[in-house]
This record gives sequence, structure tokens and C-alpha cells, in this order.
Amino acid sequence: MSLPVPSPRKPLHTRRISFEGFAREDGLFDIDAELVDFKSYPIQMSERGELAPGDAIHHMRIRVTVDAALTIRALATAMESAPFGECQAATDPMQKLVGATLGAGWRKAIDTAIGGVAGCTHMRELLFNLATAAFQTIPGYLAQQAQARGEVRPAGAPPPFFLGKCMSWDVAGPVVRRLMPMHYRPPTGP
Repeated sequence: MSLPVPSPRKPLHTRRISFEGFAREDGLFDIDAELVDFKSYPIQMSERGELAPGDAIHHMRIRVTVDAALTIRALATAMESAPFGECQAATDPMQKLVGATLGAGWRKAIDTAIGGVAGCTHMRELLFNLATAAFQTIPGYLAQQAQARGEVRPAGAPPPFFLGKCMSWDVAGPVVRRLMPMHYRPPTGP
């Protein structure tokens, strides 16, 4: 299903965000995140001068290295473009997140370590969603690897982490009933 055809318009601002997940040879995982902002018209920046259409206002990258439990083992950052030279100082405080786990409490960990003026708004935005990219990358890969080794999920194992976290994966819904009947729970109430 597509969006409706828009009214006549002209582009003004573009933000591109991407995430990529990688399995490393050492058994760890890298999640790379990138954010790029640019305008479709020339702009004058107080410290960088004139930027042509398409020149990056913000171009920031984060690489988080995690283990199978989604605990951060290492974190690297790069600011290829930022509005001010002082923005570069926001990369060092990011190291406070090493040891944190991508999971429950992740947003709070980010706010505690680099919230407000202790960090960069754009880096925080990337980190918030980086956890979702890690969830899309790692558990499914590990399950596929276990299946390839012939391992079977034991009866009575806890349900996958994603059950009950999305409309389609509602434990009382038709998808769980069809694909994971052992975790299906009939709806309660009216």
C-alpha cells in the first residue's frame, strides 16, 4: 500500500538514517548507524559558510559492538559534518554507554549517560533506534545458526522476546495462533 499522491510540492530538507548489522569473526556483532541531513537549496551557516544543495549539515556515524546478550563491548563515533566545531566534543561522552545493554532501560541509559547538554541530540536519536536494528540483526541470526546445527528449541523454553510487543505478535492474535500455537493465549474479556 502506497501513500496517496501528494499535492504539488518542492523538497526542502532530507534526513537519511541507515542501520546495518554485521556478524564479526570473533563472535561479536557490529551495528553501524549513520545519519545525514541536507537541504535542497543553498544555506549559509555561521561557521561553515555556504553549503550547496545536498551538502551535509549533519553527517554522523556510530558503530556499536555487542555480544550475543546485546551488551555493548565497544563504541566508535565519527562526525564527518556538524554545524559547529564544538559538536566534536559530543563523541567522547558516548563511551559511558560501554557496558550498557540494548534492551529494557536502553533509553534511560542513553539519557543518563549523554542526555541534554552532556551529548548530541542527533547521536541520541541514532542510538535510540540502534537497539531495534540490533534486535533485527542478532536474535534471528543466532536462531538460524542454531537451527543449521540441528538444535531444537526445547519444549517449555521462554517465548521469543518479540511476542506481545507488536500488534501482529499479540499472544492472543491470529499470527501467534498460526505460527506459534504453544505461546498462543486466547483473548480474555469481551
